[in-house]
Amino acid sequence: MDPSTHLSTERLERFARHIVLPEVGGAGQAALTRSHVLLVGLGGIGAPALQYLAAAGIGKLTLIDDDDVDLSNLQRQTIYTTRDIGHGKAVAARRWVANFDGELDVTISDRRITPDTAPGMVEGVDLVLDGTDNFATRLAVSDACVAERVPLLSAAVGRFQGQVGAFAGHLVSSPCYRCYVGDAFDADDCDSCAEDGMLGAMAGWAASFAALQAVRILVSSTGGMGDPQWGKLHILDGLKPAMRTLKIAKDPACRACGTS
Repeated sequence: MDPSTHLSTERLERFARHIVLPEVGGAGQAALTRSHVLLVGLGGIGAPALQYLAAAGIGKLTLIDDDDVDLSNLQRQTIYTTRDIGHGKAVAARRWVANFDGELDVTISDRRITPDTAPGMVEGVDLVLDGTDNFATRLAVSDACVAERVPLLSAAVGRFQGQVGAFAGHLVSSPCYRCYVGDAFDADDCDSCAEDGMLGAMAGWAASFAALQAVRILVSSTGGMGDPQWGKLHILDGLKPAMRTLKIAKDPACRACGTS
């Protein structure tokens, strides 16, 4: 039986442009509908990525951010409006999803992610997309993903550059995010886009590419879009413009996923 027959007539019409793609098809759309994605951070990466994850029909979304909407966010965080300023990002993001597609199951949290809280947050999800802005949080999320055997998409952006990497450190041959950055960045600091600047459309490019990679991973069980690209880091350059890809090696001595 065609998996798409399990979708209502309205849902079939909504996702028709997906279903006619041989690389997605009914089976892929059904896989997206069954998927649970955890989106960590609802800022320059998370806000526009959420738009395409919701548009793809990801059936269950968990949204985490402990920050409030600020006027300066509106230049790149495209789900928010001036009416959201001063309100929690997670609450505003859930409201956006409800207005966009009321059939999606959305859970939110404004709880801060730490090495202690991260494992419970990632447990049971199919994929984590991390768009946070500091290494301490990113490494806490990555370590939890390894421990809970959950794949991770890590995306970042600044000025005119972005990067998106897919990690599955729980697999024997695949690195985790800690293999990439090492142990020197557990401190809670980061470069500030308030100081360095960021082109708004650059955030959109990195975020939409991260959403593309999320769909690739989630439909991989149906054989549709090919290799999930574990351990590959895509670097986006908005000035040239260009993109290049690096292969991250698994570190046998990594304290999260290493074997030595």
